[in-house]
Amino acid sequence: MDNRIKRIYMPMTESGFYILFCLQKPQHGYGISQQVKKMTGNTVAISAGTMYGTLSKMEKDSLIRFYSEEDNRKLYQITGLGCEILDKEITRIERLYKNSKGEYLNG
Repeated sequence: MDNRIKRIYMPMTESGFYILFCLQKPQHGYGISQQVKKMTGNTVAISAGTMYGTLSKMEKDSLIRFYSEEDNRKLYQITGLGCEILDKEITRIERLYKNSKGEYLNG
């Protein structure tokens, strides 16, 4: 993974994280926004501008790819590079959570 991608995406914004997380299965922007609202109990809402700007940037940077079109909506899916970034971000979030509970890494 190239350092430019790491600098851009790590740490991720909350919106970026949810978008990438939701694309583990093919999905379109509206579907992602609905899934995020459901996952967060309506506490996180991703605006259309943020959604489509992020999808475009992630596609350009090869974190996601166009999957297909369904009912005039583009479906996207995470790529191998996107999975790497998502895994690193999940690990970072898990570490933060453990640290907040007083659990620390050895060494």
